[in-house]
Amino acid sequence: MRNENIVEGSVVPTHASAAKPLARSAQITIPIDRLKTAVWVYDVDHACILYANASACELWQAESEEELRNRDLASDMSPTVSKRLKQYQHDFIERDATFSEMWTLYPNGRPTSVMVVYSGYPLADGRMAMQCEVVGGAEDEPDNLRSAEALLHTDVMIALHDASGPPVYLNPAARNTATHAMQTIAEKFVDPADYERLLHELEASGEHRMVSKVNTDAGPRWHDLTVKHCSDAVTGNPAILVTAIDVSELKIARDKARYLADRDQLTGCYNRSYLQQYMATLGHYQRRRCALLCFDVDKFKQVNDRLGHEMGDVVLKEIAARVSMSIRRNDTFVRLGGDEFVVVFEDIPSEAELTAKLKALLDLIAEPITHDATRVSATVSMGVATFVPDATHFTAIMREADIALYTSKQAGRNRVTFFNAEMGALAKARDLVEMELKRAIENREFILHFQPRMCLETSRVVSVEALVRWQHPKRGLIMPAEFISICEETGMIEDLGQLILEMACMTAISWHQSGKDIEISLNISPRQFEDNRLLASLKTFSRHPDFPPGKIELEITENVLIGDHDLIAKRLETISRMGYRIAIDDFGTGYSNLSYISRFPLNCLKIDQSFIAQLPKSGPIISLILTLAEQIDATIVAEGVETSQHLEWLRNHKCDQAQGYYLSRPVEVREIDAVIATLNAQDWST
Repeated sequence: MRNENIVEGSVVPTHASAAKPLARSAQITIPIDRLKTAVWVYDVDHACILYANASACELWQAESEEELRNRDLASDMSPTVSKRLKQYQHDFIERDATFSEMWTLYPNGRPTSVMVVYSGYPLADGRMAMQCEVVGGAEDEPDNLRSAEALLHTDVMIALHDASGPPVYLNPAARNTATHAMQTIAEKFVDPADYERLLHELEASGEHRMVSKVNTDAGPRWHDLTVKHCSDAVTGNPAILVTAIDVSELKIARDKARYLADRDQLTGCYNRSYLQQYMATLGHYQRRRCALLCFDVDKFKQVNDRLGHEMGDVVLKEIAARVSMSIRRNDTFVRLGGDEFVVVFEDIPSEAELTAKLKALLDLIAEPITHDATRVSATVSMGVATFVPDATHFTAIMREADIALYTSKQAGRNRVTFFNAEMGALAKARDLVEMELKRAIENREFILHFQPRMCLETSRVVSVEALVRWQHPKRGLIMPAEFISICEETGMIEDLGQLILEMACMTAISWHQSGKDIEISLNISPRQFEDNRLLASLKTFSRHPDFPPGKIELEITENVLIGDHDLIAKRLETISRMGYRIAIDDFGTGYSNLSYISRFPLNCLKIDQSFIAQLPKSGPIISLILTLAEQIDATIVAEGVETSQHLEWLRNHKCDQAQGYYLSRPVEVREIDAVIATLNAQDWST
């Protein structure tokens, strides 16, 4: 019995006439041999024929019953046929089922098609065999035989159901997947709502195609179903034809691809692309007031720089997990990128209730995060904009929430701010300044003012700090407080820093050419320090024939030194070898780990003016900084000297240099010579 033996059949019990099972005995009785119809008993477990009458031997073209029993029918049996026979055996045991179908036998390699009725045959050892009885010849039309063969071996599941639900025909593929032989259409569906939708569509149009999760013998699977109304060709009764293809792997692959396309891989939140799609469709179904929350992690760069990016990822994942647990199922949580997140709250009850909820969320996020032996407390700043979906554009809402977030940052971080019209007006003004700044940098609308630094031992000016001013064509001179923060936030600080560096270095070269022995210091922002253009520019100026080695000092903040110490040290050493001095500005207010003091090539420490303003109360701290500077042979400069008492205290405690309004305000380059001359001539001992 090769894999072509069974070519058409139904695992559904039939009422067709069939010979009753053979006598349940250890031997075949004589009447079987006298039957003109072929009858044999097939051992399903061992794939061999146990008994066969003379007609069966003739059908199988066997010389004897013994020769037929010795044939190994499993040697060329296809897996499809093997599974089919196992199904029949199961149904014999479970329901004492009887089946009829057309078989094609291949005795001596020549096909012979017959209609067979088969039923269960219990063996003496307790196993179930199959009794087969030929009830007539089969039509030998090639198309009929080939279509029957295709029905047997196809992986497409084809089932004909009575209109009331039970199946009247299942091809082998359909029977393989059915949870049981009489599984109804309703029983197929994992989700009853899918079945209800199918009935609705069938009633409306008579057919429907859908991909649905169904119950199978192997567990839940995804099937592409085509369902049509038709009639049973045997009875003429209304029937339903179900054709199914297993698309589970494709569905899983597509779902994964969709997940990857819509989700952030680190946190599992939705991503920016999904947010845009979601906001574009929100107005189609939601008419109630909603809220969009933007938040980011306060000083997140410091977490990455001090604790490493792995800990930074842990912080982001933990914050995402805490937020996910705190919002409703119909709220949408998105990671925009970096440490920026968005939550869209649908149908908010009231601003007061939302405020209370967000403040509770702030407290939850601020709880310490522990990973291995590291413990960190992270906070977030939040900005909220409320809106009605069908009346607001996504970009505008995001902008309003960003403005509110910016306000939270400006107000001290770790807080919630709701957008209002006043913020919008301020933001528009800021946008105008931003556009003007871009133009100002392109047009080089900036000048330098210089503030003297005096040596307290000699009472002579030894250095000046270059401070930038914006020479606005309409508004006149604009101080740094109005534009530096905007430049830092927008990234324009890198271009502005390049411009300031060029102006300061060219001034230093010009002074050196004229014989003026004055050092110039200038500020280098953290972003500019990381910009590769900085080293290239410094190298270019250092190669100028009149470059004054040791007369240009670059002031960096302590936060610049956070991160890869080896890389930072290498960068600073490169700058130092070019002939530039390196100073730490606002010393004492930034990086608390002082290990870098001896590691990096530092020439100067500038004490932050907040300590000077608190003299003499802050005296012990300043004395400690003075001692530290002496140990590493660095110059100490006191910033923010505003009174004679400040100057006297610093002189008495051996501070090297002083800078502040008490000595001189920053002045234009054309005034600096006169100011220096005045300071040098003044008697500071009184």
